[in-house]
Amino acid sequence: MSRQKRTVYYLSDRTGITAETLGHSLLTQFDGIDWNKINVPFLDSLAKANDLAARINAAAERDGCRPLIFSTLVDDDIRAVIAQANCMIYDFFGTFIGSMEQELQQPSAHAVGRSHGLQNNSSYFNRIAAINYTLSNDDGVSAKNFNEADIILVGVSRSGKTPTCLYLALQYGISAANYPLTEEDMDVLRLPKILEPYKHKLFGLTLNVEQLHLIRQERRPNSRYASVAQCQHELDWQEKLYKQLNIPYIDTTNISIEEISTIILNGSGLKRHLYGQ
Repeated sequence: MSRQKRTVYYLSDRTGITAETLGHSLLTQFDGIDWNKINVPFLDSLAKANDLAARINAAAERDGCRPLIFSTLVDDDIRAVIAQANCMIYDFFGTFIGSMEQELQQPSAHAVGRSHGLQNNSSYFNRIAAINYTLSNDDGVSAKNFNEADIILVGVSRSGKTPTCLYLALQYGISAANYPLTEEDMDVLRLPKILEPYKHKLFGLTLNVEQLHLIRQERRPNSRYASVAQCQHELDWQEKLYKQLNIPYIDTTNISIEEISTIILNGSGLKRHLYGQ
């Protein structure tokens, strides 16, 4: 049985991050469909809107069904052009702004780009500072700055520490460092000395042996480092360490980086440093 094929557009007058994030969350609830996803950021003129409307109509004719549109467009004239195309529109702003204007008894600003703008300068600079810190303190390269960390992720090599730290910095403004637990640390069941003063900041990552083996196999094929036996040895040691020292940890095997980061924030009690929170 062939799978259904549908085209979906994410439209925005700015980056399109909000439309794509919300739209993707909705699409994940529908199985058996191959999505042709097209992000259209900076849709900020009638000329661009008319050109896009023609492309949407062409996609509808090609697919034999109308494309889905997820939109955070603010400009009413541009929205009107897209509405004339052969598509099904899910307008996130249009859905909520009207009822909010009624409830708050005032008109909305209809201003472009506020969700990702620089209106909150402290939020913006917190994000930049956190990203710079995380990049400078990746993989234990500069442990002398661990006292400035909001959190320090630990785990064996290739357990997902770096991408998680970067996501925490970018999305939440968290200054996240990380330190790899290596085979040299595993002679005894204790923390590396460099981490001892920061035990209260530690959060561990782990995963199952099959996934760690596959990840390491891509990096160093058929090496001892990637062998199932070596992976199992390191994972067993670190889990014993986490439990013995009461270090909170999470198994990242079957969850997304967004979920990992949220669980870490909830488990550590950290608050995001962006958007005034």
